[in-house]
Amino acid sequence: MSKVALVTGGTRGIGEAISKGLKAAGYTVVANYSGNDEAAAKFKAETGIEVRKFDVGDYEATAAAIAQIEADLGPVEILVNNAGITRDGFLHKMTPEQWREVIRVDLDSVFNTSRAVIEGMRTRGFGRIVNISSINGQKGQIGQSNYSAAKAGIIGFTKALAQEGAAKGITVNVICPGYINTEMVAAMKPEALAKVVATIPVGRLGEADEIARGVLFLVQDPGFMNGSTLTMNGSQYIAG
Repeated sequence: MSKVALVTGGTRGIGEAISKGLKAAGYTVVANYSGNDEAAAKFKAETGIEVRKFDVGDYEATAAAIAQIEADLGPVEILVNNAGITRDGFLHKMTPEQWREVIRVDLDSVFNTSRAVIEGMRTRGFGRIVNISSINGQKGQIGQSNYSAAKAGIIGFTKALAQEGAAKGITVNVICPGYINTEMVAAMKPEALAKVVATIPVGRLGEADEIARGVLFLVQDPGFMNGSTLTMNGSQYIAG
């Protein structure tokens, strides 16, 4: 029986590419989503990948959903925390709701899902957790104090959990994508997008499939790589 892989935010954008890549590699994939039923149904019809709707920012809902996935398909041995939202605004105009919503969906969710699978991984002596952060979690970004804080928090979470799970056969790594050619980025005004691309030394946006290949590496054979940050941004920002 193939290993079960859960991808949060797994039906669109980077998550969609990750889900497809894992399926092609032979994993039994479950793609989580939270709101867009039409997109999820289309994704399932096109890919044959199981979809499950639940709010990853809700601890109880997430625990119940993952318990059901494990009852139906077997233990979740691969977890890719990809779900995320933005609620941009300068801090002096940001509302508490904008702050809390991003922290809840982007950062709390990583705790919620990881907490639901970590005990089983420790018992079985195997687990792969890959967290998707962002270039803006490394360098910060104007108008994204909430998003940058959440994505930076994911990096710290990854480093701590990697140390806790290492002796139990669990690897926990994080990928920090730069600007990727997804619907969200494509929706930017052409002049704004051109300015972004001009700051990327390779001269183009990244592709979701490239991030998926990074995930596959960290899932299939990370070797000695644990607690590491894989930067994939076309040299736009090189962390020291």
